[in-house]
Order: sequence, then structure tokens, then C-alpha cells
Amino acid sequence: MALKRALKSNIQEMIEGLDKFNSDPKDGTTRILFTEPELKARNYIKEEMAKVGLSVREDAIGNIFATLEGSDPSLPVVWTGSHIDTVINAGKFDGMAGVVAGIEAARLIKEFGQKHKRNIEVLVYTSEEPTRFGLGCLGSRAMAGELSLDKAKELKDEEGNSLTEVLESLGYDLAEFDQIPVKQGGVFAAVELHIEQGAVLESLEVPIGIVESIAGPSSFEVSIAGKQSHAGGTPMNLRHDAFLACCEIALEAERLAKESASKDTVATVGRVEVLPNASNVISGEVYFSIDIRDSDYEVKSECIDNLMKFIEEVEEDRGLTIKVEKINDDQPTPSDQKIIKILEESCTNKEIRFHKMISGAFHDSMMVGKFAPIAMIFVPSKDGISHSPKEWSDYSDIARGTDILADTLLKLANE
Repeated sequence: MALKRALKSNIQEMIEGLDKFNSDPKDGTTRILFTEPELKARNYIKEEMAKVGLSVREDAIGNIFATLEGSDPSLPVVWTGSHIDTVINAGKFDGMAGVVAGIEAARLIKEFGQKHKRNIEVLVYTSEEPTRFGLGCLGSRAMAGELSLDKAKELKDEEGNSLTEVLESLGYDLAEFDQIPVKQGGVFAAVELHIEQGAVLESLEVPIGIVESIAGPSSFEVSIAGKQSHAGGTPMNLRHDAFLACCEIALEAERLAKESASKDTVATVGRVEVLPNASNVISGEVYFSIDIRDSDYEVKSECIDNLMKFIEEVEEDRGLTIKVEKINDDQPTPSDQKIIKILEESCTNKEIRFHKMISGAFHDSMMVGKFAPIAMIFVPSKDGISHSPKEWSDYSDIARGTDILADTLLKLANE
């Protein structure tokens, strides 16, 4: 007896319901961690979880757990879910599709009527995006034991509020913070549905992606101190131009990524602040970010080492002071082969074409993979656009992915 098919109307209603909680509705979706729209979205999604008969709880950092109880709750649990926070002026599908798919999958399994041994839990991970506190995957990072209470106290937003101060103001019990980490074996398997955020599936006209590995990102903040001076009065040979040094470094990062031994290496300089930012002044200071990712950690590390050596050369050649701060250096996360096989079998049985691929974007599953077997399902993104008001995934594609998700969760919960 097969599971009933996911209802596209349910998925659309919940995603559009979440999108009402938006601090900038005229320009996409903006829903920043623990702001009023995000807190209202949390309440909305908890109500939707309760509607389908799930019991809801939160931990000390605000991760939300909605449980569909199995016949043997003592067994390690099966997880699914994603996040509901966004970057600024984003779309309404990144993260939200995975949460809504998890709720709909749980509804299907509950209505299916067949008992499952393991508890199935739908999660909302706290702040996958680094928008407010500058560090992504806060909730899942704490679960993996990589965000201590002391570190949480150091994380501050633009107004100077620490993460712990915000948590306390909302009534979360920091005395329970040390209970957040999940022990190895505590989660039997975790499967996350997500929009692709790229154009591979659309270009192949394939409706389902099965993620074999999540590329590990390494992030750096770079500051360059040069010499601010007059654009007309300073000869070229006497300049210490901080911006041109930044340009050299950005181009070298691009070259290293293109010539890498791995086809998955990518490098990005996404944020640049130039001071004084005037048309007739040679820049004296520049602050910028570097993001390097790969599915092969050794190749990524070699690329980073070569870039750091190049930065030292630029510093000496141009007579500048360059400081590089490493923000994070995450390992790539491979998907579990047993879960991949279940996903493949589900697609084959349902006569749904699929493509095995890597995820260049990081997800909470990357952190969950540190203590549990994980896998991910991708559904197509129109024109490959994400983190933009133009982000779009068809509800019918999300429903199709939800059918695969529900089938897979049920099989895992009965192992």
C-alpha cells in the first residue's frame, strides 16, 4: 500500500502563509532571526505542526522539534526539516520549502495509518543564515557541539546585542544550553529537502536531485591598510592603493578556483567596503570577504594556502598592511550511501527521474552530518536564482520532492 501523494495546495498555503511574516514585503522576503517577523513565523509554523498532530518543543537556542511518535520512542529518531530565517531581500523558498515539506510528509505518514517504530521529527533549525550574528547554522552548529555558550556570548549583531542576551530576553533558559549537543547515535538518519539554488536540475530537465556531498565553506574577513592620498597629486609609483590590492587578491582567488584540481572549487569576494570611497581619493582602507568552497577538503586547503601566500606577496609588493581573519573552515559532508539508495529506489518506484549531484551551498545538514547519517533532496530552482526576490520553485516540484521525502522517512523509521 503506497502513501498518498503530497497535496500541492497544502504546501503552497504554508509557504505563502510564512511569507506574510516579512519585514520588507515590497522587495522580496526579509525575515531575520528573532526579529518580530521571524518570531511570528515561528508561532505560525508551530501552529501548523500542531494541526497535523505533532507535539512541539524547543531547545535553549530555539531549534524547533515537532514529533510524530513511533511505536518504540526509545529508538534513535529520524529527522527532517530546514530553516525559516532569510538573508535580506531574499525569496520565500530557501529553507521554508524543506520545513513545509517535512510537515506535509509527517501528515501523509500519519494519515497512512501504518505504524512506524522510530519517532519522526520535523525541525526548524535556528538561523541557518548568518544575517544577524555573522555566523551561519547557529542551531545545528550548537547541536554538533561547535557553538558553546561562551562563543554564543561573543556573537553580536549590528546593535551590539549578543546572541545570549537576545535568547534570555525571549525567555530561553541558558542553563540548558549544554543540553543542546546531540550524541553520536542519537539520530538514526536525517533527510533535508531543499531548493537547489542553482540551475543544474533545470538545465537537465530533471525534477529531483539527490545530493551526494555538501561542499564545505571556508570564510575569511580581510582588512587592508594602505595610504589615503590625492588621486591627482600622487604619482603611480608612490601609491599604496588598498583597493587595487583587493582587486589583485580577488582575481587570484578566481584563478586558483578555475585552475583547481577539483571541478567543485568555487571562490567568491562578495562584500567590499572601500574607504573613503571618493572618486578623487586613493583608497586608504578596504574591508572585504572571501568565501572558498569545495567537496574535497584537501584541494580546498591547498587553494587557501596558495591564496594566503599570494596575499603576503601583495602586502610586500604594495607596501600595505593586510590582516586576514578566518571565520570558519568547514569540512565537506558526504551523504550516507544507505539513505541515497533508499532515495534512488523511491524515485525509481515512482518513475521520477533524478540526478546525483553535490551541493555548493551549505545547509544545516552539513552540521547534522557531524553526528548523524544525512542526505538531501533537491528540487529545481527557476533560472538557478536564489537569495533574491526572483527566487522561485514550482509548488508541484516541491510536492513531488515531498512524496520522495515521505517515502524515505517512513522506510528509515521502520529500520
